[in-house]
Amino acid sequence: MGLWRQISEYLFIKKKDPAAQYTQWEKYMHIINRTCIYLFLFAIIVMIVRFVRTC
Repeated sequence: MGLWRQISEYLFIKKKDPAAQYTQWEKYMHIINRTCIYLFLFAIIVMIVRFVRTC
């Protein structure tokens, strides 16, 4: 399995198994994890932009 496929399945861009049932707590966990990943990527982008502007 490729890296991009794993990322897309984790972020719910592509479902692993369409028939799979998730519990409510599992949904909450995925929402929190996804939010953390997006915030981390946003912070990295902000750091890169600030670094480029100062150089």
